[in-house]
Amino acid sequence: MAGANPFAQFQKSFSLNGITYKYFDLASIDPNYNKLPYSIRVLLESAVRNCDNFYVLEKDVQNILAWTPDLRQGQNDVEVSFKPARVILQDFTGVPAVVDFAAMRDAVLKLGGDPEKINPICPADLVIDHSVQVDFTRSTDAVTKNESLEFQRNKERFTFLKWGARAFNNMLIVPPGSGIVHQVNLEYLGRVVFEEGNGNTKLLYPDSVVGTDSHTPMINGLGVLGWGVGGIEAEAVMLGQSISMLLPEVVGYKLVGKLGPLVTSTDLVLTITKNLRQLGVVGKFVEFYGPGVAELSIADRATIGNMSPENGATVSFFPIDENTLAYLRQTNRSEEKIEVIRQYLKETGQLRDYNDVSQDPIYSQTLTLDLSTVVTSVSGPKRPHDRVAVSDMKGDFQACLVNPVGFKGFAIAPETLQAAGQFQWDNGKTYTIRHGSVVIAAITSCTNTSNPSVMLGAGLLAKKAVEKGLSVMPYIKTSLSPGSGVVTYYLQESGVIPYLQKLGFDIVGYGCMTCIGNSGPLDDNVVNTIEKNNLVCCGVLSGNRNFEGRIHPNTRANYLASPLLVIAYAIAGRVDIDFETEPLGQGPSGEKVFLRDIWPTRNEIQDVESKHVIPAMFKEVYSKITLGSEDWQKIEVAESKLYPWNIESTYIKHPPFFDGMTRELPPLKGIQNARCLLYLGDSVTTDHISPAGSIARNSPAARYLSERNLTPRDYNSYGSRRGNDAVMARGTFANIRLVNKLVSKTGPRTLHIPSNEEMDVFDCADRYREDGTPLVLIAGKDYGSGSSRDWAAKGPLLLGIKAVIAESYERIHRSNLVGMGIIPLQFLPGQNAETLNLNGREVYNISIPESGLKPGQKIQVEADGVVFDTIVRFDTEVDITYYRNGGILNYMIRKMFA
Repeated sequence: MAGANPFAQFQKSFSLNGITYKYFDLASIDPNYNKLPYSIRVLLESAVRNCDNFYVLEKDVQNILAWTPDLRQGQNDVEVSFKPARVILQDFTGVPAVVDFAAMRDAVLKLGGDPEKINPICPADLVIDHSVQVDFTRSTDAVTKNESLEFQRNKERFTFLKWGARAFNNMLIVPPGSGIVHQVNLEYLGRVVFEEGNGNTKLLYPDSVVGTDSHTPMINGLGVLGWGVGGIEAEAVMLGQSISMLLPEVVGYKLVGKLGPLVTSTDLVLTITKNLRQLGVVGKFVEFYGPGVAELSIADRATIGNMSPENGATVSFFPIDENTLAYLRQTNRSEEKIEVIRQYLKETGQLRDYNDVSQDPIYSQTLTLDLSTVVTSVSGPKRPHDRVAVSDMKGDFQACLVNPVGFKGFAIAPETLQAAGQFQWDNGKTYTIRHGSVVIAAITSCTNTSNPSVMLGAGLLAKKAVEKGLSVMPYIKTSLSPGSGVVTYYLQESGVIPYLQKLGFDIVGYGCMTCIGNSGPLDDNVVNTIEKNNLVCCGVLSGNRNFEGRIHPNTRANYLASPLLVIAYAIAGRVDIDFETEPLGQGPSGEKVFLRDIWPTRNEIQDVESKHVIPAMFKEVYSKITLGSEDWQKIEVAESKLYPWNIESTYIKHPPFFDGMTRELPPLKGIQNARCLLYLGDSVTTDHISPAGSIARNSPAARYLSERNLTPRDYNSYGSRRGNDAVMARGTFANIRLVNKLVSKTGPRTLHIPSNEEMDVFDCADRYREDGTPLVLIAGKDYGSGSSRDWAAKGPLLLGIKAVIAESYERIHRSNLVGMGIIPLQFLPGQNAETLNLNGREVYNISIPESGLKPGQKIQVEADGVVFDTIVRFDTEVDITYYRNGGILNYMIRKMFA
């Protein structure tokens, strides 16, 4: 169990304003510290501060100190423990976490304890931003109407979250309508340096965060190390546990020079995204250095950090410099706090001067970008890293039309390249659309809405366009989704809102909206015309993802662009335009108006920004951040510390994770007379396992909802029902592309061995449950690869799976299985189900020793007379502790009693 910190003697202190601040002096541990990448220093500090030789071991500290540029993935994979300072959640992924905490309180009460002791140990912030959709646009009341519909659709989930906001300590829940999670994180939640303790003595340490949204790395622009994780890892951190990670390679990305006067941060990030994808940085840290970094604002850096999932890196990290501290001042952090941060960073060698080459760390590899070479760009039509210079856009799109189907092709027959369709609009006019016509133009997503330069740039461009007499076709679905109330504030104060509205870019809501596919419906006339003529029509958005089918089913081509270009392409009405030679339109007197005539320079934008983006705005907006809208305030919730579960609810349900739990640790038992539920091959991903997307009408989940008198239009998605384990269990392994060797066809079906009857996976598991038969799952290599998802481990547990036997595991999914009390077994090298002549129809017996279980030991399995050894993939003593307790949640409950 946990012991004393062996590095306590390296704690030092300084005094400021009558308060003593303690910190760990890492340079005194090892002089190698001063050459470590700044991102690795954050990992090191966490390991030193939290070292207890149980969760975090001395060898973790030594492994991080021994970080070398020669570290290579797959050759020298060193695993270390990391305890982030906090957790951030959004509503889709946050609901299951709050459900689990509510259920833990019930379990504690049932066991005779005090349920109010169940709270997040590590600070957790949840921002509700994924539920709002663009149903209404082009009106001043669009935002009100969209938010009203959002509440109608999600009232049950919102009521539950509002209860959680009141019931739990150490958890902040930001109401809907406040902004996008990552922008709120940047402008308000980010601490940069944590202060722990009360009174006249406090402990300081770097802010760090893990989040249940892939774009959590946006906060790296503020010098806060953070990345996205699955729900189980996030809950583990909330419960004060460490997470396991591979010590990463760190790629140094050197920036030199200055951006041109007409270039935006969006153009820069699309260039960097393409460069890093070409280099290959999956699983690596990218850290920026060089004099060019000092030329970038924090918002520019955050725009780059946000696109880490698109460039493949775990993080795109910007060490803290004086620009960072200036941003804290701009966003209304207190002077006292900023002074403490500066002093701490100086004492620990973490305050960066990008012009001082002596501060440059060593990196695994480096690359350089001259900012002056960046040109105006977009990315698409199907991937965020397929950058296209705007000057090449016309030719590139025309080539995409005829290219074979792929990331850069639609295979349109030559004879239909001129296809077009007409429809009549409400104004009585007839409009024509063809290949390349823009039908969605959305300024959306935290990638750009965090950045005043591009938002104000869009406003200035709109002003000039309106003054030149330009307009946007009425059938184009235009929208503006600010990332926070601050954006609205400075757009209003700078006077550009009326011009944006004139072009159809009314504010429609505060949330991810179009970027996550919540673009809402297109007009039926537009949809019918597109479908009838098989047109490749386009969406242009200032978001970060444009995968096929994500934005809207009828926009086959989607381009990521700066907010300025979103408006420009909306005015043009098409993407196949050469802005240099073709005008956007005509002025009142018939004169041609080109994009260059209305494009604001960087100096123009910065002048407006310096006048109108001020600390008072941030103070005004964030002083009432938890108040919420009138709809939020009207939601009535119970004041109880225990959640009053509604047994009729199809969204929020009490999970069965603690059914039958006792205070005493149960004895370890083997698994006897188990059946194989699924016999799978290599590379089974969490997409195959975890419930995702819409609920198919012929699925077990649909039958469950139908039995509760819901019609298909009310089924909603698995994402929206993540708080209902009955729905999620029925959606586990429901992927139509699942290949199960027990049945002949691809799909979510399996064989009930005793009856030789083929059925849906859930129905089969349910029949085994009725018979009291435990289940196992057999798989090949890389089981659980892909994005880490909590339900990829929770779902199998609810199906009754006690053990997985695979050739190898994706690292995080293995950890998640342990966290849910499922034993991961691994075939010995050279062995697998086929070499052992297993067909999945056997009865399985797994021998687990009652005592003396050790990490990595051999466990014997017997299957109808075939006896073979496996390696138990409990990699640490912590893993064994979790398993013995039936999972991490059960462990934390018993730990409280202990």
